[in-house]
Amino acid sequence: MNKKKNAAEKAVTYVQDGMKVGLGTGSTAYWAVVRLGELVQEGLRIQAVATSKATEKLAAEHGIELTPFHQIDRLDLTIDGADELDSQLRLIKGGGGALLREKITAYHSDKLLIVADEGKLVTTLGAFPLPVEIVPFATEWTVAALEQLGCSVQLRKDEADGLYISDNGNVIADCKFGIINSPEQLQKQLKEIPGIVEHGLFIGMADKAFIGCDDGSVKVIQSQPFK
Repeated sequence: MNKKKNAAEKAVTYVQDGMKVGLGTGSTAYWAVVRLGELVQEGLRIQAVATSKATEKLAAEHGIELTPFHQIDRLDLTIDGADELDSQLRLIKGGGGALLREKITAYHSDKLLIVADEGKLVTTLGAFPLPVEIVPFATEWTVAALEQLGCSVQLRKDEADGLYISDNGNVIADCKFGIINSPEQLQKQLKEIPGIVEHGLFIGMADKAFIGCDDGSVKVIQSQPFK
């Protein structure tokens, strides 16, 4: 049983003919792209944009033609995954390294639909290291400023054990907080540190989450009211 696939395919039912759709990145969003590709082959018409180079490649493999960003002002919805989420739809994202592009896309979407398996649903955020995208210049200073917030920081490595470089040419710092008691407060603190391009806290952005469960069902969590 594929919990991620179940959640993603449930979210895809919200895509209607003629919509402008953002395609997320990651192992659960993968299944949404696959399903959308099937629907496109069956005649569904959408305009789509991708949140990463990996998703651009995946979309092409499944017959989804991407529309240049300058031809779209807003998206009807984006379907994306999450590394952690709580019952208030506060998220940690960025495990796949695409947090900046994901946040830009989410900001310009009328609805953000999140897909995940039930292992990602938590009471309190923070067990998953918070990804923070930082510029390569003076990385040590930015890391030191992050550590002053009470976390341990590890710069992400690539498969060759070199520094992982995002699609935007930046470095990813994975910050282990353990428990994030106030995501809203931490979000404000992160915005004040020069050198941080973007962080993986998505607060007040998600409209609905589809959670794939062990028993084959899909649990739905939505903002109040759902837009």
